[in-house]
Amino acid sequence: MIESREGQKVPNVVFRARRDHEWIGVSTDDVFKGKTVIVFALPGAFTPTCSSTHVPRYNQLAPMFRANGIDEIVCISVNDAFVMNKWRTEQKAQNITFLPDGNGDFSRGMGMLVSKNDLGFGERSWRYSMLVRDGVIEKMFIEPDKQGDPFEISDADTMLEYVAPNAAKPLDVTVFTRSGCSYCARAKGILHDAGIEFEELVLNNDYTERSLRAVAGEVTVPQIFISGEHIGDSESLAVWLKQREAA
Repeated sequence: MIESREGQKVPNVVFRARRDHEWIGVSTDDVFKGKTVIVFALPGAFTPTCSSTHVPRYNQLAPMFRANGIDEIVCISVNDAFVMNKWRTEQKAQNITFLPDGNGDFSRGMGMLVSKNDLGFGERSWRYSMLVRDGVIEKMFIEPDKQGDPFEISDADTMLEYVAPNAAKPLDVTVFTRSGCSYCARAKGILHDAGIEFEELVLNNDYTERSLRAVAGEVTVPQIFISGEHIGDSESLAVWLKQREAA
């Protein structure tokens, strides 16, 4: 039975990490003492849900967490230091500290070490997140104890809602472009000037006109999408931003 450890201190362990090709010991005090830390733990590096959703969203929301008093965001998995370092690099998750719990000492101390023998994983961490203040667990979001790998409440958005319930979440923006397009450059400049981060998809590198027609119903670029809404071209983007500022 997986139980909450709210109000208790985190386990006293030393993580065996690698930095600059050297072994280092990272103690619990190094991570938590005098700091407000978010921890999210997961079954394994490079696994689908962990790589596609869990890590990327915490990395994306990290600036908002820091703006609301969080000193550090930590990802813990029962993997060795080499695997965790490689995974962090592949994920481009520079806003997150990856800690290898290779022997499962921290996960065991949390009461979160579970058997994944059916998958050939051995013992791994159950998926959960928690807010820790000066080494004391204030809040935990533990995934329900059921078959499989549930991912319902340990996500970054649930944690942000707890930490800062009135915080406005960042916009999710994608810009479809092509090389040499002056209107595309204008759209990107407008977003840069507004301080809005975006992902750029370039014609024939990242997609073809078939994909553009499929998602936007258009073949001209740029085409801008913001949080699920099709904004349109650069002129439409300028109008959208003016309306947003006036609201």
